[in-house]
Amino acid sequence: MKSTFKKLLPFAFVGILSGATTVGVQQYLGHDSNNSDQSYFTKSTNASFVGMNTANVGDDFVKASKTTVPAVVTIKNYQNRASSRASDQDLFDFFFGDPFGGKGQQRQRQQQQQTPDNIPSGLGSGVIISPDGYIISNNHVVAGANKLEVVLSNKKSYIATLVGTDPNTDISLLKIEEKGLPFLNFANSDNVEVGQWVLAVGNPLGLNSTVTAGIISAKGRGIGILSGQGKATNPIESFIQTDAAINPGNSGGALVNVNGDLIGINSAISSTNGYYQGYGFAVPSNLARKIIEDIKKFGIVQRGFLGVNSLDLSNDQQVAFYNKEKKTNIKTGSGVYVTGLPDNSAAQDAGMKVGDIITKIDTYAITDFADLSIAIGSKRPGDKVQVTYTRNGKDITSTVTLKDQKGGTSTRTKADLTVTEKIGAEFQSLDDRTKSYYGLTSGIVAKNVIEGSEMAKAGIVDNYIITEINGKPVNAQKDVESILGKFSGTVQIKYMDDYGRNYTRGFKMP
Repeated sequence: MKSTFKKLLPFAFVGILSGATTVGVQQYLGHDSNNSDQSYFTKSTNASFVGMNTANVGDDFVKASKTTVPAVVTIKNYQNRASSRASDQDLFDFFFGDPFGGKGQQRQRQQQQQTPDNIPSGLGSGVIISPDGYIISNNHVVAGANKLEVVLSNKKSYIATLVGTDPNTDISLLKIEEKGLPFLNFANSDNVEVGQWVLAVGNPLGLNSTVTAGIISAKGRGIGILSGQGKATNPIESFIQTDAAINPGNSGGALVNVNGDLIGINSAISSTNGYYQGYGFAVPSNLARKIIEDIKKFGIVQRGFLGVNSLDLSNDQQVAFYNKEKKTNIKTGSGVYVTGLPDNSAAQDAGMKVGDIITKIDTYAITDFADLSIAIGSKRPGDKVQVTYTRNGKDITSTVTLKDQKGGTSTRTKADLTVTEKIGAEFQSLDDRTKSYYGLTSGIVAKNVIEGSEMAKAGIVDNYIITEINGKPVNAQKDVESILGKFSGTVQIKYMDDYGRNYTRGFKMP
């Protein structure tokens, strides 16, 4: 017993020292640090510190750290401050509340006026995944950038090309021109176990190449952050939860096992103050790998859909609200309850009905919506899955051929996209009353503008009015398709914001 205590004592001392150092760094940096990575963080009123059981794995930590640190990079996001919308609130204030007592927006305006263009708007992390310079990170780390700089652990710097992004999983893929780079291998995240040791590696609070240790504390977490605070239209949330310390700047960094293999991409924390309080969340490596493979091969993410409206039976509040609204008496429990089936959906074609309770996809047990989200969201159109569901107390298994959102069962490339898909928005015709109010003779209303799309880069958001494209008036979505259908080169677009102010912007047709 005494011998064991002596072995554990150094780890306990290191843990205490590490905690004290973290608090000290936060006090030193304060909230005024410019090293925010524009991270996604979700506030939680019941987050608490978790104990970290020590074990004789010090040597494993050293080996894993030596493998991982050279492959984790700093990503600097540069944005054109002069063209940013004055009404946009600083992301740090938006996610954490205004820590400056109401002066957050004033501080942002001062930063926009005083910060030189050669100072990044945000810092994050990324992971090199191939020797020829492909780097995986979070979508929110690169969002809105007009220049992305990648800095290796050896301080070498490169300007990166953004290959593609996916707001629905918060994953992005970048490329730098270099060879022979250190990189990490993907591990099978389905095999990770709650309780196993992991390391989080990134650049928190501007502290480059920081390694923290913890355990996997849960799997399959859905925290509502991608739809609640992001731009995801069909979010896939099934995070790996860890108590390894993660702070602003860690986003896009590596979560690795003790072999130094990549099991997740660090994305968010649950916190009452925006800093580490015990729970971090990472996108599982299997999902992240599928997304970047799609981007590299097709140029776009291939997403299969089951085609059901659903109710998470494990969510007491959601069930109670549904029962009250629909005057039903559905019981809480395990699984996903089918509340609707759109026409021509994959599930409808397979014979599923309203009231079915989905309990399994292939061999994967479905206990909540997060399980269903990743089980289906990691598939492509045309993939076949075995869906097991309960109907009237009996289990039924059907083979379902997944479809895309337009009802297709085949993969597509960028060349197959419609014009509106390429530029990242849909459009509605403008009614005569609105035209008359603004004194317009033409116009369409932008809807479902996708974050990071060409329309978004031009400064257009939902409900802005587009009046002309390439000097031609537009009155319907078909006008946009007609003007840009076979067009290549720079697009000129005229639009009006919520206050009636007119702008002319441009972008290169994808």
